[in-house]
Amino acid sequence: MSHPRLRLPLALTAGLLTLAAFAPAASAFCGFYVSGASDKLYNNATMVVMMREGQRTVLSMQNNYQGPAEDFAMVVPVPVVLKEENVKTLDPAVFDKVDKMAAPRLVEYWEQDPCYVEPKYEEEDREGNFVERSNIMPSPTDADDGVRIEARFSVAEYNVLVLSATDSSGLDRWLAKNKYNVPKGAKEAYQPYIDGGMYFFVAKVDAKKVKTDPQTHQIMLSPLRFHYDTKAFNLPIRLGLVNANGAQDLIVHILARGQRYQVGNMPNVTIPTNIDVTDDVRTRFGEFYAALFDKTLAKHPGAVVTEYAWDAGTCDPCPGPNLDANDFLSLGADVQPGAPTWGFVLTRLHTRYTKETLKDDLVFEAAPAIIGGREIYADRNELEQGAKPSGTNNFQGRYAIRHVWTGEINCQTPVRGRWGGPPSGTPNQAPVAAEDLAFAPRGKFELVSNVRRSIPELGLTAQITTQDLILKQPKAQAAPPAATPTATPAVDPPQEASPSASGCTVATASARGWSGALVIGLVAAAALVLRRR
Repeated sequence: MSHPRLRLPLALTAGLLTLAAFAPAASAFCGFYVSGASDKLYNNATMVVMMREGQRTVLSMQNNYQGPAEDFAMVVPVPVVLKEENVKTLDPAVFDKVDKMAAPRLVEYWEQDPCYVEPKYEEEDREGNFVERSNIMPSPTDADDGVRIEARFSVAEYNVLVLSATDSSGLDRWLAKNKYNVPKGAKEAYQPYIDGGMYFFVAKVDAKKVKTDPQTHQIMLSPLRFHYDTKAFNLPIRLGLVNANGAQDLIVHILARGQRYQVGNMPNVTIPTNIDVTDDVRTRFGEFYAALFDKTLAKHPGAVVTEYAWDAGTCDPCPGPNLDANDFLSLGADVQPGAPTWGFVLTRLHTRYTKETLKDDLVFEAAPAIIGGREIYADRNELEQGAKPSGTNNFQGRYAIRHVWTGEINCQTPVRGRWGGPPSGTPNQAPVAAEDLAFAPRGKFELVSNVRRSIPELGLTAQITTQDLILKQPKAQAAPPAATPTATPAVDPPQEASPSASGCTVATASARGWSGALVIGLVAAAALVLRRR
């Protein structure tokens, strides 16, 4: 039986992160789904946005849910009993902004006229270095199951219960008694959280109150946001394995003032970046990136991949609008009294796993700043590769379609490999973000024939590189000899100005010759007038 996919954005602020002092890895969801229907519920992708300031954590989560439209609930472990004021719903649009801003991006460049002479200017430093527990009255305990309702309230389409339990069997019975179809294996999954003194946030959804996207007909559930204070900075994900149906994608975004984060209990690796690709990637960018990502994980099993670390208020190039003060307030700055709404670093961490490969929660730790994935040329005029330490965070997964110069080259010292905007009459394509990667087709995209730069960190050698394509172009022709002093100045027909890398126009050599002849003529005429006088 097929079911519509429900786009589930669940924003859990500070509290959820810290609730896992147990550490481990990643899962599709920070909890599991239970339903009143007999059908199974699956989630196959999760995007998480967290804000960390001091000991306060804010986590926002967006899940793709697939299952029946009947009433269902999410069960998420939390470290404290949440009050109603600790929970709020968010606009799903903020997740799209975060996702697009930090997603791997595809850009497009055209080689500029090799005969163009750039004006001199002073460069600035291009390396980025300029130069608590709540007092809610508890409800009676269900003596048979050892389950206690610690809090009860409603937020938007969610009816929320916060439960405590003495053992997993009792919680399992309580959920079954209340007509929830508990997934197989749930009892074993939430026992460690019970042993750790955790509570369970149960958000039951009234299907009559949910909204449906008029275009995709997907059911949209409002994000939920929690906040509270704890010393640990973790993400509880083990329960998400209960609803795992095949390989799962977990994307975590962390906002922190002036600080990048990585995982402390798993291997970390940065995605290979600044790779030139064929024009075919234009319509298959999701497939390309999924293949690159999968090959990276195959090279580093069990790793979490850093795909982005950049100032959250800027980007270059930008596939979408920047985050602004209102977005930072929505994602948690409003519950951090006195904290300014600027100076955040946005880190994007991504992993993919199955029930067999990941079984632990994620533990996060502060990490040093890195740079990489920019249109910046370093030693021997080569484009920077990989990630390098720096004083500021400027790292991104960036991939480029490059069009080599195919026009005439009529100068003695052409300069190749200068890239910029399109020639006149060619539309300039905006950067494209790789979105919905969990649903990208896999296993049918051949990397080696679609990259124009070798990727030594993955042991991949490109069949044809961008430099190979440049060398195949016709050689430069010598410029025509200059006119002798006694000869009549040659007048070349005017030519169109050629674009510079910045999109400005400059006069060509022929145009300058024509204007020189005009100057000589004016000087001669002036001399004749003076002689007659």
